[in-house]
Amino acid sequence: MPCVRWLTFNKLACLKRPSHGSWDAPSAGSVTPPGGRAPAPVMGSLRNGVRRSETYILAVDVGSTSIRCHVYDPAARIKGFSSKPIKMLYPKPGWVEVNPDALFEQIVAVVKEAVDESGLHMKQMAALGISTQRATFVTWDKKTGRPFHNFICWQDLRAVDLVKSWNKSLLLWVVHKSSGLLHFLTRRKRFLAASVIHFSTQHVSMRLAWVLQNIKQVQDAVAEENCCFGTIDTWLLYKLTNGAVFATDYSNASTTAIFDPYQLCWSTFLASLLSVPLSIFPPVKDTSCNFGYIDESIFGAPIQIMALAADQQAAMFGECCFEPGSVKLTMGTGTFMSVNTGTRAHASVTGLYPLIGWKIGSEITYIAEGNASDTGKVIQWAQQLGLFEDVAETEKMAQEVQNSDGVYFVPSFSGLQAPLNDPNACASFMGLKPSTTKIHLVRAILESIAFRNKQLYDTMLKEIDIPITSIRADGGICNNHFVMQLTTDLLICDIEKPKRVDMSSLGAAFLAGLAIGYWDSREELKTIRSVEKIFKPHAVLHNYKPTLENWELAVRRSMHWYNKTKQE
Repeated sequence: MPCVRWLTFNKLACLKRPSHGSWDAPSAGSVTPPGGRAPAPVMGSLRNGVRRSETYILAVDVGSTSIRCHVYDPAARIKGFSSKPIKMLYPKPGWVEVNPDALFEQIVAVVKEAVDESGLHMKQMAALGISTQRATFVTWDKKTGRPFHNFICWQDLRAVDLVKSWNKSLLLWVVHKSSGLLHFLTRRKRFLAASVIHFSTQHVSMRLAWVLQNIKQVQDAVAEENCCFGTIDTWLLYKLTNGAVFATDYSNASTTAIFDPYQLCWSTFLASLLSVPLSIFPPVKDTSCNFGYIDESIFGAPIQIMALAADQQAAMFGECCFEPGSVKLTMGTGTFMSVNTGTRAHASVTGLYPLIGWKIGSEITYIAEGNASDTGKVIQWAQQLGLFEDVAETEKMAQEVQNSDGVYFVPSFSGLQAPLNDPNACASFMGLKPSTTKIHLVRAILESIAFRNKQLYDTMLKEIDIPITSIRADGGICNNHFVMQLTTDLLICDIEKPKRVDMSSLGAAFLAGLAIGYWDSREELKTIRSVEKIFKPHAVLHNYKPTLENWELAVRRSMHWYNKTKQE
């Protein structure tokens, strides 16, 4: 899912959250499980006298459409797996929700099925790592633990009028102008980025502001200081520990648009601007640390929760993109291109979001991320349209013709993101003619995915002053060799495709395993990671230049479409 940035001023104070007793997860190694049995430390290959080969790592990945659980052995081989689709709710046009209690029940069921399939026992699970979709949130009663409403998903559009109002507001105009002045005086790029920022419905900030304005239960709870806010990771942690731990991690917090990645705290400026009380937010912990134990009544064993991570950041860790300049290209429902920027947060004026990749102890790693919302979504749409029966057919279909016969597709069902940033762009085919066949349409769709990859990569090269050292792809679309090869040719770079594409789950497992000594180091993780194929550039870029230029023309003609149609 897309994430957000928020640039704040240097002198903003960080949130100092008051203590909530047992709700603040203790530091790694200090949590005692139910029953008062203090855990023995895990060192190298031993855990409580049990050999590493006899214990396993659990990883849960809550994506946008499904829940997956993997059981990994020391070689990161999958010993057990289970998956369930998430039950999505659409109570009103544009509203997208998930029932929090139903989601938790599904997650518990998926974990049990994965362990059952492995033929192992819950007591053999050394630790749990959790990866979750981003910017989906819920609020709940601090005393009873009951949710005030369903999860409001990142695709939800209920706050669209609020977003339009804020983007046209005098207050945001003042923020833009003052930020521009600060940039002129200081030459700091973060102020330049703040001078062009706009709100989006994908921002947690806007949907949370809508909740505070429209749900009386939440308003009353806030007044009584009895309201908790959490993204999926926070809710899942709270439920798994039977209400004992209320926390999130830096990677998830940084994707809410309410957390300041520069000051490393909840943004007092933005909270004040939107009248959001800071008291509802959870403490922010390291990505890889001891968050507590799963209540023994759930799985019959008190498993350590050793990692929380946002899905794209987890995937980056799973791809072993540990060094500055390493790039992860995820092509799933949407496309996410992320680059490791090391210890420095990147300020962008074109829509590359400065996010925290992970924080482990004193080490903090930042990433810059650009996204295109419609990737797998357009493939699914084309399949429903009847252009093909099986997604696997598309690669061969695209190769049956030399070109798309002058047909160009603009993949913007959800608007266009970086570097164009136009929410009013429309999806479209251009250049249709009597000779056009469905094979040409399929090729045009696949080409558009590679062209968007090229746009994101060029934006990254312009904005990031760090040499690109590697590109690693994951996600379902990377199984399409036509898209992979064309992307490689356009970027003029080698691209590695892993044997496994569930990198968010693997990254969560790696983070949890490192925290307990199941794996000794990141160097060991690099030896575990397996590459299926390295795509190398074949064609010369200028051979595709006319096609790319015509596609860019089609994109420009699709922009601002919904503004135009409303005016007409």
